Amino acid sequence: LRGEKEEEEEERVLVSEHSWKPCPTARRRVRGCLEWVKRQLFRVGEDWYFLFILGVLMATISFTMDIIISRLHAAHMWLYREIGDIRVLKYLSWTMYPVALATFSTGFSQSITPHSGGSGIAELKTILMGVVLEDYLAIQNFGAKVVGLTCTLTCGSTLFLGKVGPYVHLSAMAAAYLGKMRTTVTREYENKFKQHEMLVAAQAVGVATVFGAPISGEDPALIPPWAPLNLALILFPVFPGVLFSIEVMSSHFAVRDYWRGFFAATCGAFMFRLLAVFNSEQGKAGQAGCAPSSPLPSPCGIFGMFTTKPTPSFLYLLPETIAAVFKSDLKIDFPFDLLETFFFLILGIICGIVACAYLFCQRWMMVAVKKNRLTAKLLATDKPVYTAVLVLLFASITFPPGLGQFMASRLTMKEYLTSLFDNRTWGSLALNASGVAKPGELWQEWNHPSATIYGTLTFFLLMKFWMLILATTLPLPAGYFMPIFIYGAAIGRLTGEVVALLFPRGLYSEGPPRPIIPAGYALAGAAAFSGSVTHAVSTSLLVCEATGHLGHVLPTVLAVLVANAITQKNQPSFYDAPIIVKKLPYLPPVRSRHIASYRVVVEEFMERRVVALAKGDGFQEVLAALDASADAEYPVVESTGSPTLVGTVSRSQLVTFLQSHEHPQAPQGEKLAIVGTLGDDCTIEPIMLQFSPWTSLHQAYHLFQLLKLQRVFVTRSGELVGAVSRAEVR
Repeated sequence: LRGEKEEEEEERVLVSEHSWKPCPTARRRVRGCLEWVKRQLFRVGEDWYFLFILGVLMATISFTMDIIISRLHAAHMWLYREIGDIRVLKYLSWTMYPVALATFSTGFSQSITPHSGGSGIAELKTILMGVVLEDYLAIQNFGAKVVGLTCTLTCGSTLFLGKVGPYVHLSAMAAAYLGKMRTTVTREYENKFKQHEMLVAAQAVGVATVFGAPISGEDPALIPPWAPLNLALILFPVFPGVLFSIEVMSSHFAVRDYWRGFFAATCGAFMFRLLAVFNSEQGKAGQAGCAPSSPLPSPCGIFGMFTTKPTPSFLYLLPETIAAVFKSDLKIDFPFDLLETFFFLILGIICGIVACAYLFCQRWMMVAVKKNRLTAKLLATDKPVYTAVLVLLFASITFPPGLGQFMASRLTMKEYLTSLFDNRTWGSLALNASGVAKPGELWQEWNHPSATIYGTLTFFLLMKFWMLILATTLPLPAGYFMPIFIYGAAIGRLTGEVVALLFPRGLYSEGPPRPIIPAGYALAGAAAFSGSVTHAVSTSLLVCEATGHLGHVLPTVLAVLVANAITQKNQPSFYDAPIIVKKLPYLPPVRSRHIASYRVVVEEFMERRVVALAKGDGFQEVLAALDASADAEYPVVESTGSPTLVGTVSRSQLVTFLQSHEHPQAPQGEKLAIVGTLGDDCTIEPIMLQFSPWTSLHQAYHLFQLLKLQRVFVTRSGELVGAVSRAEVR
């Protein structure tokens, strides 16, 4: 019967192979053409196509999120205005709206996956170092984070949270999914190096699509319509968004990955700006873009403000997509006096000290929330309740008729930066506000009759300091770069206003007046504080890209360097704090640069008691080794008397060895091999890298970082003397 079935199956296969199909010649030609097109397209490498898809996909999602956020926020502001002058109803409309959204954000995202809370930068940094975190890049986490982040950002400045961190996490999840699609299309095996390259590009895409501007420009009119992108690339080849992602996410970075990230991020940012232009042209034909004074919040994003003009041709629309994110009109002919460098130096010192205090308090708060019995219970069982209580507290404090009137709480996150980057001096405007100021200007939100601009800025800094620290404990998707960016701009604005008050005519009393420009200090403060908190220097270029103003780049870089020098010496980075608190398997940077740290060698901190096996070991020795430790791989030496390291064997192979051999004292049952040695029945992998006892700590650290190592054995003259894992290096 079996033979008859096989014959019938062979006949069926032959019939199916030789069955008639129409137009065989045409089918062969079409198949050949498709194969030729595939070879030509993949000649440059299939990675570039998936990087292009990644950039366009994330830009489209980011733009859609911003549109939804602007509409929901406009509905909240309309409700607050139309509800009348009844104080109780206005309070309820101001507080219940963000409470409901934040509670839904927490409940929805946490119900799908617990990995959707926070920014996700700490875990992503750990993944990029070669550590596998299960289900963190799963595709079901994507939808939860998109919905949760949209609800979080709709709360506006009440929560005072941003978008950068979660969107980098979203880009990483999309890159991981596209990597799986690539293996399906190319029919190749999954490659860890390819996955790492896609994740590195994803972090640049996440930053670029949030800022929406890969390349800065002074004035869109200066870019000719016949070369909208080429001239911008020539004039501004530096990509601060990619540089910032590299600084924050990677300790070592391959140059070849920079071009991949630059390509994907440019595609994403250009697509984002293109969508914004077409949306503005369709919705606001004849108007000059998203002005801050428009009745509805801008659909151009939390960070973006696009200046679009009605143009008759598609080519004339393209230059507008490369305009600066925050168009500033700071003076270019004489932006600052040389003696003002001293005040920018003081600003850097202030930002560094405040950043150290902020990082210390933030890390302390994360630990305290976990140790406190009440908050720990709420975060373990009732996370939406914890979110609702904190958001209600924040909304009550920022209620405009209450304390919110001293904090300019009616401004959105975008309007905060727009007002702080105003090139006019608020102190002089406040003196003759009735004759100079126009009604409805943003700076008037900071000018309270009983507190002045200096009092409101000081109160804003004091209140937002602890409110932002407390907001980082919320278990909802949120970013934290934009809040610290605005906070630094407020520090710089206050410093600039004080300097302008002390020197109304400038630092030189003789000659024509050269007034102090407080907006330049706001630029330097935003870059210095955000750079010191994140341990990044590229924020000095990022702020120039955001405003399109290069006049203050030198004092800005000086303030960033001074603030970073203070913070990096005393506190870990903001994104390293969750790694420390959560005890993730990540190597912190070697903070000490003292010459004595270079004398620390592997012999001082290596693990000396290493469970090793000999090539001649049998069942009992292998069983004892598996019971003694839970290592993923075990070193194999030549013999017990000669501990010369010859290779390693995995734990799975040892388990297979035990299953295929019989214990000497076991009763007679199945016929299994009784005699057998490790060297005969197991595959011993050769050692590719090993340390000597005199390898320095810095050398071991750099090798662990570069090669994504988990454990390295230490030998002296070929003999095994110990092992070093990430735990010992840490």
